[in-house]
Amino acid sequence: MALIVSLPDGSERELPDGANAADLAAAIGPRLAADAVIAVVDGEERDLDRPLPDGARVEIVTAASPEGLHTIRHSTAHVLAQAVLDLFPGATHAIGPPTDNGFFYDFELAGGAVFGEGDLERIEARMREIVAADQPFVRAEIDAAEALELFEGHRFKQEIISSVALGTGGPGGGSDPNSSDPDGSDPDGSDPNSSDPDGSDPNSSGSGSAATGAAQAATATAADDDELASEAAGDGTVSYYRNGDGFIDLCRGPHVPSTGKLGHFALQRASGAYWRASEKNPMLQRVHGTAWATAKDLKAHLQQLAEAAKRDHRRLAAELDLVSWPPELGPGLAVWHPKGALVRKIMEDYSRARHEQGGYQFVFSPHIAKSVLWDTSGHLDFFADSMYPPMEMDGADYYPKPMNCPFHVMVYRSGQRSYRDLPIRLFELGAVYRYERSGAVHGLLRSRGFTQDDSHIFCAPEQVASELASLLDFVLSVLRAFGFEDFEAKLSTRPDDKWVGSEALWDQATDGLRAALDEAGLDYGVDVGGGAFYGPKIDVDVRDAIGRSWQLSTIQLDFNLPERFGLTYAAADGSRPRPVMIHRALFGSVERFFGVLLEHYAGAFPAWLAPVQAAVLPVAEAHRPYADSVASRLEAEGFRVEVSPAVEPLGKRVRAAKLAKLPYVLVTGDDDAAADTVGVNARGGRSPERGVAVADFAARLAAEVRDRS
Repeated sequence: MALIVSLPDGSERELPDGANAADLAAAIGPRLAADAVIAVVDGEERDLDRPLPDGARVEIVTAASPEGLHTIRHSTAHVLAQAVLDLFPGATHAIGPPTDNGFFYDFELAGGAVFGEGDLERIEARMREIVAADQPFVRAEIDAAEALELFEGHRFKQEIISSVALGTGGPGGGSDPNSSDPDGSDPDGSDPNSSDPDGSDPNSSGSGSAATGAAQAATATAADDDELASEAAGDGTVSYYRNGDGFIDLCRGPHVPSTGKLGHFALQRASGAYWRASEKNPMLQRVHGTAWATAKDLKAHLQQLAEAAKRDHRRLAAELDLVSWPPELGPGLAVWHPKGALVRKIMEDYSRARHEQGGYQFVFSPHIAKSVLWDTSGHLDFFADSMYPPMEMDGADYYPKPMNCPFHVMVYRSGQRSYRDLPIRLFELGAVYRYERSGAVHGLLRSRGFTQDDSHIFCAPEQVASELASLLDFVLSVLRAFGFEDFEAKLSTRPDDKWVGSEALWDQATDGLRAALDEAGLDYGVDVGGGAFYGPKIDVDVRDAIGRSWQLSTIQLDFNLPERFGLTYAAADGSRPRPVMIHRALFGSVERFFGVLLEHYAGAFPAWLAPVQAAVLPVAEAHRPYADSVASRLEAEGFRVEVSPAVEPLGKRVRAAKLAKLPYVLVTGDDDAAADTVGVNARGGRSPERGVAVADFAARLAAEVRDRS
């Protein structure tokens, strides 16, 4: 007998009865057979050695595809667990999911031990022995009672079996404690640091995203939940995999055929992690690693990580005296030093000027509000876990604000509104406060106190399309002004259930978002059903100088808050319809945008943003008066200049100015004083220029600042 399967291109293949996906790959060609890692059979990912049903639609997944990389990383995590249990008697394993760029596995070592110096090298060496042994991954299924017995001595696996397969409790505790949006229903429309209302992390998704800091915290927590949910089928049946001399791991799969398919990996670090991300649970030891399809890909990723480490905004903030995080303030709270605050002021002044030109009205709101505001907005229903606790005063509870939007609603509701008034565009650089778990806090990229460039636009339904088109153009022009040119976007549409507003309004809004993206010529993907309950949205990512993707700007439609607060306007026909509310942030947050800029430029801000645009260095103290006069002339033209007195040798001062990443170092000596010139050392390795007229240099710098080049 034979079986017939169909391929993604619509063709069919005849195979012997009992054939599996590996047989299909071999029948198609030896290259595909060598590259195959798993198959997708009628939409379900499966191991290559599982028999194919007659009439199935089959896709062979190769190592370099996103699904293939996911499988490689998942399988490498299992090899990590095998190595740790081999090397550390009495250890037990918890979960080991893949992440965007790698994997991790959580362990409890005997006696509460922690991994020490040299342990990762030992573990990686053992992993390579397992890979060299080319051990097959063998799948088996048993009932939950048998699984509990099989995993005797591994309490975390038993807990997963009990909670998932036997239904005695949710695998993840019901929410992500590290997410800014525990239940995916933030009615504000802006994640504190990524401006994403549904809790996704800008750095943890999309190709090329940074595997550092906040990205890892958010990715790891999401992976926790995915792994817990995938450990067992939830119907009383449990699948597990066996490889090597008795090693077993609870897993739904699939996996690569054998460990020999792996090998392009590196272990990176060990850290502590609470079981199920809750401080109430045991502290485990988490080993992080990265894995790729080829040695070339692994090398490129490790090089990017090394470059990212050099660009870490926390290190640069300290080296350049921009920002610090005193422990006395608490995690996620920064103080801005004069140079950092100056860059921030330039950013904010630019933002204010653009909004003023764009027809926005400036508003300000307090930092706290009574609980009735947050009850009405829904934040106490949907967002309480990420809010700071209340302060009881005058018989009422007051909360530090996690968002600005309810205050802008109050401005709109303060008077009667007519269709002639719309659209009303309100703008505020508003400070907000959200309780991020300490494990998720990451410098300026994920903070507890931050300032959003927050705008809320109230418009009639028929105005939505034109507002969206102009907003997207606004977003891209601002991002380009700060040096970003490589954009990607995501359009998130109406969820399948739990949404507010009319279907017609959703369709109109989604069509408007899609039209705005098309008109802008912006590449975008569609996240079907990924919109928030209150409306569809566009998220805009930028790619930085080393190829990492950062989610920054957002445009989101909201049909929920106008309903909750009873907002209306007088229409031309005398009716009182509700306006549509558009949430919009360009930076996302000032702090996060500053951190991304700092890493993008590696601290070398362009001249228009640099806190010091030029340093004037007299060759000797005798040249100080002329150096001071040059600095004064440049300052009079609006430039930011400092003088480095000749208290140290000139070469040492030049090196110090270059380490400070100043755009220009100007040297003055006898000839310069006589000819009204300066020597110009421009950042970027260009040869020094001698005898440049001060007026000519000023004109050059003015052009750079004007053009933001």
